[in-house]
Amino acid sequence: MLDLIKNILSARVYDVAIESPLDSMPRISSRLGNKVLLKREDLQPVFSFKLRGAYNKISKLSVDELARGVICASAGNHAQGLALAAQRLGVRATIVMPRTTPDIKVNAVRSRGAAVVLHGDTFDEASLHAGELREAHGYVYVHPFDDLHVIAGQGTIGMEILRQHSGPIEAVFLPVGGGGLAAGVAAYIKFIRPEVKVIGVEPEDAASMKAALEAGRPVALNQVGLFADGVAVRLAGSETFRLCRQFLDEIVTVTTDEICAAVKDIFDDTRAVAEPSGAVGLAGMKKYVEREGLSGATLIAVNTGANVNFDRLRYVAERADVGERTEALLAVTIPEEVGSYRAFIGAIGERAITEFNYRWAETGKAHVFAGVKLRGGDRERQDLVATLRGKGYAVVDMTDNELAKLHVRYMVGGRVPELADEIIFRFEFPERPGALLKFLDSLSPRWNISLFHYRNHGSDNGRVLAGLQVPQAERAAFLERLTSLGYPFTDETDNPAYGLFLGTGDDRA
Repeated sequence: MLDLIKNILSARVYDVAIESPLDSMPRISSRLGNKVLLKREDLQPVFSFKLRGAYNKISKLSVDELARGVICASAGNHAQGLALAAQRLGVRATIVMPRTTPDIKVNAVRSRGAAVVLHGDTFDEASLHAGELREAHGYVYVHPFDDLHVIAGQGTIGMEILRQHSGPIEAVFLPVGGGGLAAGVAAYIKFIRPEVKVIGVEPEDAASMKAALEAGRPVALNQVGLFADGVAVRLAGSETFRLCRQFLDEIVTVTTDEICAAVKDIFDDTRAVAEPSGAVGLAGMKKYVEREGLSGATLIAVNTGANVNFDRLRYVAERADVGERTEALLAVTIPEEVGSYRAFIGAIGERAITEFNYRWAETGKAHVFAGVKLRGGDRERQDLVATLRGKGYAVVDMTDNELAKLHVRYMVGGRVPELADEIIFRFEFPERPGALLKFLDSLSPRWNISLFHYRNHGSDNGRVLAGLQVPQAERAAFLERLTSLGYPFTDETDNPAYGLFLGTGDDRA
């Protein structure tokens, strides 16, 4: 413990990093009834905190190690941090990146003088190749999080927070991927001010540290969601796990919609555009305040970065209202008769309609997919659903339904009652040529594709909805093929959004 604190205090991060400001957030402070402060690591020279740990690690290498050069595998912020650190210290750096990495990130790393090797479709494949190159050429591997010098470099953020705000602090909220930031900051804060809560925040679909803490050891997740790619880590580090288990008070998990809402909150207060992983801490803070009923406290979140593809902002804006609970998505069955539209809109009342999709279902009724603007959050949504049901409408609340939000709202209209053995799956495809062909080649020619919908969200992975005709007796073989393919997938066959608007005739509601 003392060695780590000494390493944090003596870390050479300020050769490359700035002491980032701790900004007030008046709008969200007023809304939450607490004093909210934001640590602005998005203002670092590489727009991320990662250069702190990378530089501190390289600065500790021996002359012989520096002469061998350094290597890492990364698709984002660690790559840029290591490239800048190596450039400042005159060290050769090789960065292995997945072939799916957007050009903007590849070019940013090359502009810092690092050699880029594009290999594989995933981080795991890139990491394996980096290990092979290290063995072949004798490079020094700089781990993105599971290294005590890297952890100490990130821990300087905690040192700055306590220096910048000497008054009472209820809690500090930190995004957690592999755990380097959380381990370093939590260790320092608990050493200096043990009364301050330090809370880690992870996406619900990439909660590797939470899984590790529950299991008592790091455990590999079968798959991780890639939206907040900066914290999309399948396996927490052993050193970071040891420190997080000792010093974190708890882990809070957040949804994609809650992250998008936090990106919007940061923009509203600071006019800064955070990357999704950079807003994870604030999203967790908001959830914690609601859960605890907290008021009048000082709360600090770390914005870890701003390396976001511009195209991804379309998706963020689309989902922010749902994450802020200012939009309800409802599937409503209405009579197929004269005046039914007018009656339904009248039942919604004086609320703005954000979208309205209609599909005839069968004789005498139709299904409507409606977006409704809310002012009163979840309570108003629940009251609206109750009101509609009280007027005799069959209502399915789709506000938290991923299939509905990602796909169905854009493709309401197709129902084929005679289609046999159809199952429906959501996938995340890597954004690169050949991804679809690889998917098709993995399928048996006996399994007919009956539905296909693709959307690009400005990220490294596209979202795909696919319907396939697979006889019941072949379902096990089908799932085995999907698992070996390596694309994250979710079975949505029993999702009411599919049954109501896209399915084979049964409502599945």
